Amino acid sequence: MALLLETLQAGSLSLSNRLVMPPMATSKAEPDGKVSQAVLDYYEEKTKGGYLSLIIIEHSFINQQGKAHKAQLSVANDDMVENLKKLAEVIHHNSSKGVMQINHAGIAAVKEVIGTTPVGPSAVASPRKMSGAMEVTIPHELTKEEIADIVVDFKNAARRVKEAGFDGVEIHAAHGYLLSQFFSPLSNQRTDEYGGTVLNRIRLHLEVIKAVRETVGEDFPILLRLGASDYMEGGVCIEDSVIAAQEIEKAGVNILDISGGFCGFTIPGGTGEQGFFAPLTDAIKKVVSIPVLLTGGITQAEAAEQLLDDGKADLIGVGRAVLNDSDWAKHAIESIR
Repeated sequence: MALLLETLQAGSLSLSNRLVMPPMATSKAEPDGKVSQAVLDYYEEKTKGGYLSLIIIEHSFINQQGKAHKAQLSVANDDMVENLKKLAEVIHHNSSKGVMQINHAGIAAVKEVIGTTPVGPSAVASPRKMSGAMEVTIPHELTKEEIADIVVDFKNAARRVKEAGFDGVEIHAAHGYLLSQFFSPLSNQRTDEYGGTVLNRIRLHLEVIKAVRETVGEDFPILLRLGASDYMEGGVCIEDSVIAAQEIEKAGVNILDISGGFCGFTIPGGTGEQGFFAPLTDAIKKVVSIPVLLTGGITQAEAAEQLLDDGKADLIGVGRAVLNDSDWAKHAIESIR
């Protein structure tokens, strides 16, 4: 853990030490979820030169029930480990650190992809439509036994990430996927210990963190991508997430990756401002001591440095700009030198 966190944590470090490529779905995996040559080529191109300190690999499904879309990477069984090692090796060869993001789509899954009815915290249709599925689907409400099984699946997925040689694991709890669904009153209408108060609605988060920590050990970094605002009436707001972030830190997460938007990585009617999730990271940084990662529309090195100087975040994630220009990080670092 020390090597990764010393590389990334704030302090006197420059932008060159704190640039992160956040997860961006490539939809380039093999049909069974294995790493394809196209995936290897993509990450080879994006990490060339080692200008990005950390690469967070696109969300990968922990079980078939939680698969979000076709051609998504898999961490759902042990057969994937040897294949994933190739991806970790590509990233390390280019002198970057690599973290895999593990996820369960919940009610954002599509029946034609997973082969069964999607599951969720409550029998409530998701406002998010995935993969062109325009029909309204009422999910199966998870039982406590089924929730416990999902915790085990997250745990096993994290073990595979470590076995594959990655430098950390990120738990996806944003963008209207399963953990986000439990957090949000829009999709969680349970009356048991998993519903109601903020602490109840993040109970699954805390159970997953505990299980993952038990399997990866104390020296393996755990990140969590938190959907800190749904930007929808009746949904999660920053006041909820300030409470949640403190509990998540206590549970043992090492870095908080802050995002927002129940229906995807977005702010409805957004202004296009660089670092548009900065109000969320700013509020959360005030209540936690672990590093906070800010993403959202950042396209200029100067804007990234200003956000760091203003104390809005400890790490800066640049996604679309790197997607559109594989040399963006190189040019950014050279421009500030």
